[in-house]
Amino acid sequence: MIAVAVPTAAPAGAAAKSQGLDWQTCGDAPDVECATQAVPLDYGRPSGKQIGIAVMRVTAVDKKHRIGSLFINPGGPGFSFGGYLQAAGRGSFLADLNQRYDIVAINPRGVDGSAGAIDCKVNQETQGIYRMPFPTPFTANINQIADGSRAYGRRCVAVNDVDILAHASSAETAHDMDVIRAAVGDKKLNYLGFSYGTFLGTTYLKLFANHVGRVVLDGPLDADAYQSDPLKGSNEQTAAFERELGRFFQACAADQADCLNFGGADPWDAYDQLIDQANASPIPAPDYTPDPRPVNGDVINNAVVTDLYAKQFWPEIAQALAEAQAGDASLFRFLNDEIAYGGNPETGTYDPGSDRFVAISSADSIWPTNLAVYDREGDQAWGMFDHFYSNHGYLETGFGLWPVRAKDAYYGPYNLTKSTPTPLVVATTYDPATPYRGALRLVRTLGNARLLTMRGDGHTAYGGNSPCIDDAVNAYLTDGTPPAAGTSCKQDVPFAQPQLQAQALTKSSGSSSLMARHLNLLRNSKPPLPSAR
Repeated sequence: MIAVAVPTAAPAGAAAKSQGLDWQTCGDAPDVECATQAVPLDYGRPSGKQIGIAVMRVTAVDKKHRIGSLFINPGGPGFSFGGYLQAAGRGSFLADLNQRYDIVAINPRGVDGSAGAIDCKVNQETQGIYRMPFPTPFTANINQIADGSRAYGRRCVAVNDVDILAHASSAETAHDMDVIRAAVGDKKLNYLGFSYGTFLGTTYLKLFANHVGRVVLDGPLDADAYQSDPLKGSNEQTAAFERELGRFFQACAADQADCLNFGGADPWDAYDQLIDQANASPIPAPDYTPDPRPVNGDVINNAVVTDLYAKQFWPEIAQALAEAQAGDASLFRFLNDEIAYGGNPETGTYDPGSDRFVAISSADSIWPTNLAVYDREGDQAWGMFDHFYSNHGYLETGFGLWPVRAKDAYYGPYNLTKSTPTPLVVATTYDPATPYRGALRLVRTLGNARLLTMRGDGHTAYGGNSPCIDDAVNAYLTDGTPPAAGTSCKQDVPFAQPQLQAQALTKSSGSSSLMARHLNLLRNSKPPLPSAR
């Protein structure tokens, strides 16, 4: 079970002292430097066991007018921004901010390059947290589901560092950030967090109020619900994904040419018929050579969820639907296997992002342990959500039965003092992963915060969705002045992506060519795509 003891906020002086970082050139892109910072495993025992945290940076271009460091967290929880920074360098989507800021990435404890990188080494599709086939009230046996969740948890404990699993909370990562803030010589922490990174930022705001500089929280989680009522959060998230799918259908009906004529005037009904067809007689996937298994409705829904994270991927959804309707679901098989589940067809291994998501979420949040709760929620989710019910209820037993107790999580409150510098909360009206009303709750909870709204689709707003949003965030981080109260910006991403048509919407076969199509879309999005699921 998960510990529910509520520790008090540690004073700033409790953080381990740092003597600076030994920067070394690293990565594929020029101008990237890496270092390792030693921090306590347990901040309650600062002189005890030390662990290493990986730090990456690209120094400011305009050193004469340098403001300081800008710390980035892309979300997850458990995502690595360091790998992206090493590949992109000064060419990242943060190039404008990199003019006057050192861009700093920290791979949190339990993530690649840092101590105890979590990897449960399981087949995510059959043994992971969101394993298939997805249970319904007609097939679910909550005791069997719980047995699978316990087996997953035992496997994770057996192959990972239990000390790291017990000390993977956001509070401890916030302490790590404060140590590294001091190590890079900054008196205040300037921070840009996406998705789960907003919860990490909120935790830092509360624990280290005296060290807060300019903080942007984009695609924010409702901190209270995420921690004290995570089932409420996943229920609202599932509703938001259903709403976003409806938004895609609306756009598809209005722009049949760019939706490749899928569904005519009623794409919603065409989609539901396709799901029914795939469940009755799975659709062949001959062009995905690593795994040409026919595709059923679970696979289609799971793949579509992945592409709903960014409006830039709507053309890919249209492409996959049009091909599947014509009898070839290869693109859906690829999206399910390699993108949703993170499978590597060459090695047979899986990206451990889902494992880190479970470990950190279980450390931070108070999940019920009563199986009857998950049985009830799963039945209700199936009744309420036609397509994405698997996101809520039955399979979340994996969180409730997680076997490692969190040692030092912080459980709020999250209200800020008037003396804390005003953070900027950026929210998207039709964000499927972190619903807009959760942002409104967070602003209310913080008390001292400014809301910036993007009217549009997809998860998070900054970085290529709206010049208005980008300008407002850049101005705030550059001069500290938040946009006027009530500022709202319109997203500037059309359904059509003309520059992608030649490659992304041309039929090709094999894993490498399907991945090339997907990466071509990704390059026109905002890498890395943050996630909260």
